[in-house]
Amino acid sequence: MLANKKFGVISLGCDKNRVDTEKLLGLLKTRGYTVTSSLKETQILIINTCAFLQSAREEAIETILDCAEYKGDDLEKIVVTGCLPQKFISELFDPLQEVDVFLGINDYEKIFEALEEAYKREERQNFVGKGKDGYWTERVLTTDEHYAYLKIADGCYNHCTYCLIPKIRGKYRSYPMEELLTEAENLGELAELILVAQDTTRYGEDLYGENKFVELLRRLSALENIQKIRLLYCYPDVITDELIEELASNEKIIKYMDIPLQHTEDRVLKLMNRKGTRKGYLQLFKKLRERIPGIAIRSTFIAGFPSETEEEFEGMKAFIKEARLFNCGFFAYSREPDTGAYRLKGQIHHATKKRRVKALYQTQERVAQELLSSFVGKRIEVLCDGIDYDKNCFVGRAYCNAPDIDGKVYFHAGEAMQGEYYEVLIERNDSYDLYGRTDDYEGE
Repeated sequence: MLANKKFGVISLGCDKNRVDTEKLLGLLKTRGYTVTSSLKETQILIINTCAFLQSAREEAIETILDCAEYKGDDLEKIVVTGCLPQKFISELFDPLQEVDVFLGINDYEKIFEALEEAYKREERQNFVGKGKDGYWTERVLTTDEHYAYLKIADGCYNHCTYCLIPKIRGKYRSYPMEELLTEAENLGELAELILVAQDTTRYGEDLYGENKFVELLRRLSALENIQKIRLLYCYPDVITDELIEELASNEKIIKYMDIPLQHTEDRVLKLMNRKGTRKGYLQLFKKLRERIPGIAIRSTFIAGFPSETEEEFEGMKAFIKEARLFNCGFFAYSREPDTGAYRLKGQIHHATKKRRVKALYQTQERVAQELLSSFVGKRIEVLCDGIDYDKNCFVGRAYCNAPDIDGKVYFHAGEAMQGEYYEVLIERNDSYDLYGRTDDYEGE
């Protein structure tokens, strides 16, 4: 019934969701199915969704409805997977009549059975919760072929009061180290491997009874197909001296760390159920910089958390100035049902939250511009990601730039190849990007 069907896949949400999508594509590949990037040619469309915030849920539903307009032509079935059906299937099954099959986060291997049932019975199928939490290493990359993400765990047990992830993804579950190593080897030659999880730094605690993150880093570093490793989502309370020493001494690990703080003021951190303190965060940054001079630290913050005062907001601005981070993401608090913070008093008006986010970005912009200006006149290593045709130059990333979330390096060169590293003389900067040239460039 599914023979010769053409599949299309749309992935929404974060890089962790992207890995799930790539494994789903790998599953289709191993079964011999054709995957097309053209919606007009697609007969079975899979939409992998995010549900972390209300805005993500709205985007997912809009995408489903937009794609449903293609039904009646070549498009026969729509499959919705991932976080949205996992958490909200009871609210969505009846209203979203456009969807033929629903799958949760652990149900991907059930996709063929569910589709067979949908075709045979001509009935919509709810397979959420019918699969099992398995693991497979076959993937089809959706990033450029020279870099990839490696998702080392799923779920979370931090239970931050603003966050739905534990209610969607469940408890923290580390993936077996041997399978991660096999997966990483199967990704081919990579200039950069980016480690992700809801909390990468807790790796192994649940599976092995002790933290195995540093051991995982060492074993991944030993793989010959990987040139560099970048760390995302490192929770501050689990950044140990052992991890800092590994980051300092391991030449394969990029001197970069993404450390989500979410706030800086102690009272708000406590309401968020975050384990850190303002003083502790600053001490951690000091320790990292003393041991790893020049390290690029990135973070994320939430503005407008319930009962956040103007003084606490100003305290966060002052922290941003003092912490001197290379890049930050700022988000307005989103009041999510089924979270602890949903019931808190002192919910803040959306206009106030929007104003505070804008002010934080303006503060960080000045910090980032000063930090990036320190590169001007220096030569730095840049990974070429390709060509920017609008700017008529090559584009890449330095050690301080993770894909999609940080700035870029725009550079002129006599010749450059995607996936190769080049020494670039930085000539200028703005508040987000660097601009330069290689020594072999003969233009003006």
